[in-house]
Amino acid sequence: MQRPTIYITITNHGFGHATRTASVAATIQQLLPEVLLIITTTAPRWLLECYIEGDFIHRQRAYDLGVVQADSLKMDKAATLEKLLEIQKKQNSIIAAELDFIQQNRVDLILGDIPFLAPVIAQKANIPCWMISNFSWDFIYRDWGGDFVAVADWISECYSMYPGVTPEKYLTFRLPLYTPMPAFPNITDIGLTGGSPRYSEAEIRSIWNINTAKEKTILLTFGGLGLQQIPYHNLKQFPDWQFITFDASAPDLPNLLKIADRKCRPVDLMPICSRVVSKPGFGTFAEATKLDLPIVSVTRDDFAEAAYLLEGIANYNQHQILTPQEFFDGNWDFLNQPLQKPRQTEPIAKDGNEFIAAKVMEFFN
Repeated sequence: MQRPTIYITITNHGFGHATRTASVAATIQQLLPEVLLIITTTAPRWLLECYIEGDFIHRQRAYDLGVVQADSLKMDKAATLEKLLEIQKKQNSIIAAELDFIQQNRVDLILGDIPFLAPVIAQKANIPCWMISNFSWDFIYRDWGGDFVAVADWISECYSMYPGVTPEKYLTFRLPLYTPMPAFPNITDIGLTGGSPRYSEAEIRSIWNINTAKEKTILLTFGGLGLQQIPYHNLKQFPDWQFITFDASAPDLPNLLKIADRKCRPVDLMPICSRVVSKPGFGTFAEATKLDLPIVSVTRDDFAEAAYLLEGIANYNQHQILTPQEFFDGNWDFLNQPLQKPRQTEPIAKDGNEFIAAKVMEFFN
């Protein structure tokens, strides 16, 4: 008997898309143990294994790229445009190769976060495509203007495939903290997705020998690409505080714990922290918000999604929002300042993983 088979395709941009979608895949696998997961991404297998405990096929393919970046904030728009035009030129051969693979493996369903060729491939394979995101790449590129506008038009067209199709065939699960997504049909708003901590607070303290009080323990996390120029020298002003980072290139400081274990994720350390200091990123924001952990973030004006993410944490989280100057050039006195309260009194929904997994169960039943 054929196993239920899901082809999960993930945008190749940093680690955030990979981790948030892997957390959904893990929930599906728990509810439907016989499922065959095919994860299509250039994100490393070790990262996916941090979220998915069972078996899966890792297909290392990229048919989008997000943005070419030197680190989590520095973007190379010229290289991004060049690569997007190359994908556009080769789209027929990319689609044909994936179509062949999908048919050979008798895939039942495509889940996409959020490659723009996924709906085109699904339409040609005549199988349902369900997209999951809080933003889309046409929205990001269109904001850059110039030659990106024509590329954004092409991407909008890809996202809006299946004209007039039934919701079962092409669904959009829209995550919180979302931007406008006009190209997408059949939108269902869902809760936050993301991982949950693997350890109790006591276990975390024991494993990493952390004794500092929670209110003086800070997680610094800047996504899979990291950040050059983090002003680590400011940590010397807080000798009795404990800072935690996943940045391998961070300096050796007495109050900075560098986590080198690949199996450990930022979310695993969050329960012992009083706040997370980050750049705007859905994955970090979602995992912190699911744990009611305050967020300190630096603003970002060149990536259109950032304003919506920052608006979201201002609405639903205790927070501090810093200018780049305050973060990079200041003395980090913000750590001694009171947090801003969330503007909304209604809590944000946190059941995105479970919602999608339940829909997948319904689909196979």
